Parts: sequence; C-alpha cells; structure tokens
Amino acid sequence: MALPARRLSSAGSTETIATVLGGFSLEATFPKPAEIDALKRTAPAGTRIYLSCLPNRSPEKLVEYAANVRNAGFEPVPHLTARAYESREMVDRLLSRLTTEAGVRSALVIAGDRDDVAGPFTSALDLMESGALEAHGIREVDISAYPDGHPKIDDTVLRRALADKLAAVAKRDLKVNITSQFCFDPDHILAWLRGLRADGISLPVRVGVAGPTSIPTLMRFALRCGVRASLKGALNPKAMQLFGGVAAPDTIIRALAEAPDRPQLGPFSIHFFSFGGLVETADWASNANSGRIEPTDAGFKVIR
Repeated sequence: MALPARRLSSAGSTETIATVLGGFSLEATFPKPAEIDALKRTAPAGTRIYLSCLPNRSPEKLVEYAANVRNAGFEPVPHLTARAYESREMVDRLLSRLTTEAGVRSALVIAGDRDDVAGPFTSALDLMESGALEAHGIREVDISAYPDGHPKIDDTVLRRALADKLAAVAKRDLKVNITSQFCFDPDHILAWLRGLRADGISLPVRVGVAGPTSIPTLMRFALRCGVRASLKGALNPKAMQLFGGVAAPDTIIRALAEAPDRPQLGPFSIHFFSFGGLVETADWASNANSGRIEPTDAGFKVIR
C-alpha cells in the first residue's frame, strides 16, 4: 500500500526532532588536538567520533587521533580500509595499537577508495572474515551503505555485498551497525530505509548527513564522494537562497522525524559528516538535540 505524502506541520515537533538527534555521531578526518579539546564544550561525553583516513596518509596515524578522542572522553571509531594494508601483520600491528593505546572497541570497516590493492585484502568482507578484528578485541563493527548509490558499483552488487557482509559478521561475536554515506534527499533516505526493513534487516542504522557547511565546500565533498543523485535538488537556486549560502541538514532530519511510518523504520540515528567543521557541526547538533530549534516551513532553525 502506498504511503501518504509527507506533510510537515507548520509548528513542527520540537520533541520529535530532538529525539531523532539523540545519540548522534560525528565523522572527521584527523581532527587537531585543539578541535578535540573544543569538542568537550559542545558534544555529549561518549559521543562516537568516526575517524577517516585519507589514502595518502599512513593508517598508523589513526592511533594518535583515536587516543586523543578517547582521552577527551569520546568513543573513537576508526575507519579500517582493507585495501590499504600490505599484509595481515600490518593489520595485526595496527589493531593492537588501536585497542591498547586508544581503547578502541568499534571500527567502520570499508574496502577503501583506491583502485589498487596493497595486500591480501581486496574488500571489507575479506578483512571481516580474517578474524583479525575480534582477535584484537574489536567488539562492534559498522558496515557502510549508500542511499544515493555508489559511483563505481551497481545497486544490485551493493545490495548483495551488504547481505554478504551481514552474513559474515553474523557468524562472529560482533555487534553490527549500518552507517550510510551522506545523502541530500530525504525521500531517497526514507526509500532506502524502507527497503532495508523490507529485506528483513532490522539492525541499527546511522543515517549519514552533511553537517552545516558552505555551499562550495558541500559541492566539493559531494562530487569527491560520488554523491550526485540528490545533490541537484539540494543545490537548486531556491534552496541556496533559503540556506543563505550555508547548507544544513534540518529538512532531512525533520522529514525523518515526521515520517508517517517512523516506527516501522527501525532503530536509526544521525551521523554527521563535518567536512572540516567538527566543532561547528557538534554545536549545531547538540543545540538541536536539546530542543533549541525554531521550525520553518520544511525544516528548522537552530537557536544558539
């Protein structure tokens, strides 16, 4: 049966929006110590901070940043990029340092955005099936997903790969989350979530959204990450005028919060990509989560 069209009330639901933002997570690439220190004044203690690693940087650098995150009272979740590792020994050394020096318990496992393969792991599935994660004390893994599709992988292949990874992890003593790439269209996200649940996947989902950032920065990262399908709608002239040159994910979050079938969407939370504005994103999210918002026609404005 077709779902009714999404209708947002003029007043909005501050409580519902704040609830959806509960337990939000943040993603950053090698945040500076000063940023992590400033984060203590904005993000709740224990917030999950996902740490991505650029292809041209040594994976070992993750240890330093993960330790900074842990020492500041947050939960570090490093990206483990399977194709970047030259050997199983390299993986063992990295995981040993992450768990012993930074107290890492969770990781996002991905293949890695590179065409060449440095060693024996060609995919995230290879790394998860190796047994290295649980051997070094990793107890929780995040699996990536793409509501907007992937620029290099067919949707059918993506769907099968997700099923294969879930099946592999199910055989191991690991808790699993699904964390998605950011997307700009709430209808794409809702359709994707509904598809997951229709496939019988009831795992917690972290829905990726872009944190508040300038339009040029947003465009640069969107094109780099292959997010094209929903970019056109987010950057139309009316939207850019509405944003005042700064894009924020308020319309997406409100649409998720007020979806008519929200109870059937299963457990989900919001995962913010900060694009270099980690502290600003955390401040925006924390204020919204505390209910300091003013509903607009389709989204909301954060009141600081």
